[in-house]
Amino acid sequence: MYSNQLMKVLKEVRHECALSRIKPSQSAQTAVPNHHSLGGLSIAEVSGCMLRVLDSFGTEPEFNHANYAQSKGHKTPWGKWNLNPQQFYTMFPHTPDNSFLGFVVEQHLNSSDIHHINEIKRQNQSLVYGKVDNFWKNKKLYLDIIHTYMEVHATVYGSSTKNIPSYVKNHGILSGRDLQFLLRETKLFVGLGFPYEGPAPLEAIANGCAFLNPKFNPPKSSKNTDFFIGKPTLRELTSQHPYAEVFIGRPHVWTVDLDNQEEVEDAVKAILSQKIEPYMPYEFTCEGMLQRINAFIEKQDFCHGQVMWPPLSALQVKLAEPGQSCKQVCQENQLICEPSFFQHLNKDKDMLKYEVICQSSELAKDILVPSFDPKSKHCVFQGDLLLFSCAGAHPRHRRICPCRDFIKGQVALCKDCL
Repeated sequence: MYSNQLMKVLKEVRHECALSRIKPSQSAQTAVPNHHSLGGLSIAEVSGCMLRVLDSFGTEPEFNHANYAQSKGHKTPWGKWNLNPQQFYTMFPHTPDNSFLGFVVEQHLNSSDIHHINEIKRQNQSLVYGKVDNFWKNKKLYLDIIHTYMEVHATVYGSSTKNIPSYVKNHGILSGRDLQFLLRETKLFVGLGFPYEGPAPLEAIANGCAFLNPKFNPPKSSKNTDFFIGKPTLRELTSQHPYAEVFIGRPHVWTVDLDNQEEVEDAVKAILSQKIEPYMPYEFTCEGMLQRINAFIEKQDFCHGQVMWPPLSALQVKLAEPGQSCKQVCQENQLICEPSFFQHLNKDKDMLKYEVICQSSELAKDILVPSFDPKSKHCVFQGDLLLFSCAGAHPRHRRICPCRDFIKGQVALCKDCL
């Protein structure tokens, strides 16, 4: 939204005295570019607190903080913006240091279609999630197992089909409406391991398909997968679709090791033995997204210091084991790491409330703190607010982690947030 009016507003807010005139809804949104500019203005010229950056893969604090990223040798065209990490808006809630904006799962039906959609009978068929022939490479043994129990359909485009087994019924490119009708008569949506974290599995689940979600062991990240190299995150994907794995699960999502034929076969048989109803997480509906955006517009304020949102009543403190991140320990407890609460865990007197006694302490500018050594009872607190991180894992200390609950189907909001 690079209108002249917006540019005028952004230039005005460069003056500190003008901030009081800016309404919360006057924010600038941009996709993450590989150069720091916005409609002709450099990021330095824009009041950074006004920005909301659309960022599909997420930007972790250690990549956002310019000096820290440089000290770690991170060579990425993204990051180094020195924003509050919550100003980065992601497609899925995979990076709790950022804000989960999400999207709306598309519905391609008209009023007449909706009237007849529930009359469509499920067929004994699967549909493979892979529109490009190359995605199918080395997947025949896996698909053979599925073909033993049902037909295998595809929507592959292009002339190359060398990796597609001969028994596959390929429909080619379909309109959104035709694809939705195909999903309505399909029982199983089959993941191949790529693409990562797309919207299609949610669309399939919303139409009553079970999703066979390939497990990654070891997890995929920039350390072992070229696709992620250069992206401003070190997060690890445990499956093709971690959101579906963690926040939806069975009976709609079956996360399996593609190389374990018995595990794949057991999942297929279990799926065929039950009736699976259409399911749409509330956060991916129009209403759910509007509820979330409204909360962000009303509550998020990065221009006027620390604002108490989410409310402190949602705070649940957990202690991570050495080598474990706050994201991990919160998730293990069916909670979400809430970075805005770190400020309330950053003094030795704060620790006393949680039976952590600091016999000595120091400040450090690192993503691994606040943390403490249980043997020496030495505590390390954060010296740079931009480095508070849900992702950092200390190799020897236990991290002190701010977790919160969440509304089922609305991960971005705590139960007291509305």
